[in-house]
Amino acid sequence: MELDERKLKILQAIIKNYLETGEPVGSRTISKFTDLNLSSATIRNEMSDLEELGYIVQPHTSAGRIPSDKGYRLYVDTMMQSRMQEVEQMWDALSDKADKMETLLQQVAKLLAVNTNYATLVTGPQYRSRKVKFIQLTDVDETQLLAVIVLEGNIVKNKMLPLAAGLSKEDILKLNIVLNTYLTGLDMSEINLSVIAKLKEQSDGLGNVITELLDAIAQAISEEEDIPVYSSGATNILKYPELSDHHIASDLLYELEEKKYLTELLNENREEHGIQVYIGQETSVESMKDCSVVTATYEIEDGIYGKIGIVGPKRMDYENVMDNLKTLRSQFDGILNKAKGDS
Repeated sequence: MELDERKLKILQAIIKNYLETGEPVGSRTISKFTDLNLSSATIRNEMSDLEELGYIVQPHTSAGRIPSDKGYRLYVDTMMQSRMQEVEQMWDALSDKADKMETLLQQVAKLLAVNTNYATLVTGPQYRSRKVKFIQLTDVDETQLLAVIVLEGNIVKNKMLPLAAGLSKEDILKLNIVLNTYLTGLDMSEINLSVIAKLKEQSDGLGNVITELLDAIAQAISEEEDIPVYSSGATNILKYPELSDHHIASDLLYELEEKKYLTELLNENREEHGIQVYIGQETSVESMKDCSVVTATYEIEDGIYGKIGIVGPKRMDYENVMDNLKTLRSQFDGILNKAKGDS
């Protein structure tokens, strides 16, 4: 059932008041803070409908209401849409500022943690495609060949290849020329049967070595990178009563320290470059069931991107989070200049 404008405004008022106070919201409070000019009785009826539809819940008898995960989801999807579009455009506008990237990303994580009062994580740059930039073959001895494979973004992979028979210096030189001639600038999807046929045709009887080399290149391209993650503000979660319980806080701090599952969450939708919001059970991390996680993408240059995650209670101030992501673009240059000045 689609909510009418009045129910949406009442739901928005409940969420905003709960975000500010952390206390259940009653009909009298709503009647003071909305422009609906409705009686408390009318608002109570609308709140009963919202509760029946699953957008709000009553935690205790005779208490006010608080938003449910479904209510938060509607709030995020319908009321923050314009901000999400603005932030997506901001990230797309980030240009090549890769110098001192580690310092910069640490500063970004700290800035967001201070400005939002939540925990933040920022991943290092990743590459959407992994094209071959250069291949260098060197003989280790008569039974082993070292393949140094340089991928786009200067990612270096070393692969040791066993040899059934030794290769001459001329053979290795020929393989280096053939491989770099036909493979430079290609990713795995572009190394098709036609390319492989040309490689073998030009390798003069070294087809078996070519096959092993292609397997090594395929493995290098498909291997997951150990992407660094920079974090800040983990202890901010202790400021919120619903997360300060010893067991809840301990599990959350552990996850924020280990970063493993949160990093997987950040990379869950790699092709989605806007903002993603995970509320409560929508995350795959059990210890995050009382939290919301907002993720966004930053762009360094075409094909190079990273992820930002902000972790807080479900009553997160979504508007403030979105505004901070929006204004970070204007602060980005200042942080970058400071990172350069400190080096």
